[in-house]
Amino acid sequence: MESQSQVSVRIGPLLAVLSGAPFVASLDLFVLNVALGDIGTSYPGSSLGELSWVLSGYAIVYAALLVPLGRWADRIGRRRGFLAGLGLFTVASAACALSPSLWVLVICRLFQAVGAAALTPASLGLLVSAVPEARRAGAVRIWAATGAAAAAFGPVVGGLLVEVSWRWAFLINVPIGILLLAVARRVVPDIRPVDSGTRLDLAGAALLTLGIGALALGLVQGPEWGWADVRILAAFVVAAGALLLFAHVNARHPAPLIEPSLLAVRSFSWSNVTALIFSATFAAGLLANVLWVQQVWGYSALRTGLAVAPGPLMVPLFAAVGQVLARRFTPGAIAAAGCVLWGAGAGLVLATVGPEPEYATALLPGWLIGGVGVGLALPTILSAATAQLPPARTATGSAIVTMSRQLGTVLGISVLVAILGAGDDAVSAFRFSWWTIAAVAVVAALAAGGMTPRPSTPEVKVLA
Repeated sequence: MESQSQVSVRIGPLLAVLSGAPFVASLDLFVLNVALGDIGTSYPGSSLGELSWVLSGYAIVYAALLVPLGRWADRIGRRRGFLAGLGLFTVASAACALSPSLWVLVICRLFQAVGAAALTPASLGLLVSAVPEARRAGAVRIWAATGAAAAAFGPVVGGLLVEVSWRWAFLINVPIGILLLAVARRVVPDIRPVDSGTRLDLAGAALLTLGIGALALGLVQGPEWGWADVRILAAFVVAAGALLLFAHVNARHPAPLIEPSLLAVRSFSWSNVTALIFSATFAAGLLANVLWVQQVWGYSALRTGLAVAPGPLMVPLFAAVGQVLARRFTPGAIAAAGCVLWGAGAGLVLATVGPEPEYATALLPGWLIGGVGVGLALPTILSAATAQLPPARTATGSAIVTMSRQLGTVLGISVLVAILGAGDDAVSAFRFSWWTIAAVAVVAALAAGGMTPRPSTPEVKVLA
């Protein structure tokens, strides 16, 4: 359990720090999507496959370590976990900017991913623990909305920074990270766990890390290596074996990495399912629109960022609307409505865009509707996921739902890349991808119905 002694917190500064750090980590990812071409120019002779590890290596390590580091933060204290993760992310960002070779950059990116995997669940766990219950749901919605808003600012910031140097995509994190560290030490309360003497399930952590890492590797590299490639098949076999063995070890350990009772909480389990499905359609839709305006309409990196920004900018606004709607409607209903709106936005884009650039009349309306859907769906999913968990397990719970989101993102992108790569005609391939995005959004809406908790929810037992 965790000590729940009352602490006086300033909600505004606390929310700014605990939302700001994950925002910077997410922003960095979207910035690099725009900067990858310029990185290749700095390292002559690097193939596209080698360059892709700047992105894919981060995604694999981040997904693999979220739950072990979230549980670690639950055990040692979330403030310590948050500060350690933010410090590592900041130092690794500086090292990335100074990297003399591509593979040094890739290694530094892996350390960035470790820092992000530590700070993300710890930040949400701290938020849930420190914010009074009456304001907790709204705070979680803001936390979720800032992460989604990074998708709006990332391409724009990336386009601007690339004009100077891609290294600024990393250097900009250093002063921001130092500022956040300084403020965090002043405003983030130190709510220490009382079960810090319990031993962490290291075998379970290793198996889960291996399983999720191998799964992410297969999904990330499948489109490039080929789904029938022996390396991809081996990755999926390793993932299945490691995860099955993890389930066996986890069920028998006196202090398991993931308490089985967590998964018995209806709102938590269905929020994870919905997060995975919705993240897949959201990531695919965002990338599809970016690639469309770049590859078909011929937009520059900066113009692409400006074109993409309006949709995600709807997210913070309609996260607030979702908070108001939560007084009258269930979380499942709000999230389902958001998923349907996202799918409707993809359908409208499908119906209106053509090879000739007509941004204001063809792409923008559907993109704005989709942004409204994300604003309703994503913050509601994350808020519902942790709403009925005990404070002592909110970092672990947020790590699991963030892992579900990350795996969904990797899955959505890999499927989109496979669809676009299989078609001879680019326009037809994009149209099929938008159909797929809309269909998966409907599946996410159906899953969202399970998020609403039943009157008698199983109690989560916190094991020492």
